[in-house]
Amino acid sequence: MSDPRRADVCAVAIAEAFRGDGESLCNPIGNLPLIGGRLAAATFEPHLALTDGFYTLIDNVPAVGLSEDERQAQRVIGRWNPYREMFGLLWHGRRHVMMGATQVDRFGNQNIAAIGDWHQPRSQLLGFRGAPGNTINHTTSYWVPNHSPKVFVEAVDVVCGIGYDRAAELGPTSSRFHEIRRVVSNLGVFDFVAAGSDGGDAVPTMRLASVHPGVSVDQVVEATGFELQVPEHVPTSRGPEGAEVEELERIDPGGLRFREVPDE
Repeated sequence: MSDPRRADVCAVAIAEAFRGDGESLCNPIGNLPLIGGRLAAATFEPHLALTDGFYTLIDNVPAVGLSEDERQAQRVIGRWNPYREMFGLLWHGRRHVMMGATQVDRFGNQNIAAIGDWHQPRSQLLGFRGAPGNTINHTTSYWVPNHSPKVFVEAVDVVCGIGYDRAAELGPTSSRFHEIRRVVSNLGVFDFVAAGSDGGDAVPTMRLASVHPGVSVDQVVEATGFELQVPEHVPTSRGPEGAEVEELERIDPGGLRFREVPDE
């Protein structure tokens, strides 16, 4: 059997990041995160709360890449979710957001604001957006479509999303909902664990959890600008299985995922 297409593997890895979230709000940002989040809701996490991106929670799992008329026709409204009510979910750990990361370091600190010196950056990016509040108030994951040492850096130029080192400095009361669950890239999947056999009080750092089919551990290490934790045995990320195959095609009929992650 040939290897699954890389974009499909990435979509499944993103879906797996939401496994176990139950009735939390699944809030992925961007095409492939949206596809992966909806894949989770359509298969193994049917109780995930999905938003239409505006003002309602929806009771179905619609496709992506639709026109406004098609989106409205497919949407099954669950309940009203105005902006003021969203913070009730945000402030009590009942949300899992998957964001992008222009830079991310070994502790999970994320940058989407600027590249270079903060006072005179070489490149101005999105700004902080909701990253500080997201990372301190609920679970956060990151999606990186182009894994390179320019993204996986020793230290981010600007801290937008808070990593495990800074969360530890805040103490358990302020960081009780802090969790950087996964980083998914076009090369592999990463999580955060304390180094050593027992972990102790060590601050969690990034670990290689799996490599995508056709990718070697050495490729990932070479494309990463800091020292990863690399287990003795690194599994291969799985592709879509069973109903996931059909659901992926239904959720992404236009193949948006393949434009973001082409076949290698």
